[in-house]
Amino acid sequence: MAQVAMTVRTDANLKEVFTNLCEEFGMSANTAMNIFMRAVVETKSIPFPIAKRRDMEAEHLMQLLEKNRQSNQEREDMTIDEINAEIAACRAENKAKK
Repeated sequence: MAQVAMTVRTDANLKEVFTNLCEEFGMSANTAMNIFMRAVVETKSIPFPIAKRRDMEAEHLMQLLEKNRQSNQEREDMTIDEINAEIAACRAENKAKK
C-alpha cells in the first residue's frame, strides 16, 4: 500500500508532551497516530469517550458545588465573626491573585 504524508496542526506543547509519551511507550508519534487512525477505521468510531468541553466544564462545576455544599454543612455552626473573617481572607486571596 502506498504511503502518503499527512500534516496536522497542533499546539507546540501538546506535540512535545505527546511525542515524549509515545517514546516512553516505545513508539514514535507517527506510529501512535497510525494506530489511532486504524482503530477509528476498524471500529468506525473514536476509540475513547469524547465529552463536549461544555459538558466537562459543567461536570467540574457540579463537583465544585458538591464540595462546597459538603464544606458548608461542616460549617453550619460558624459565628458571624468567623464567616466575616473567612470572607475577608477570600477577598485578600483574590486581590493578591490580580
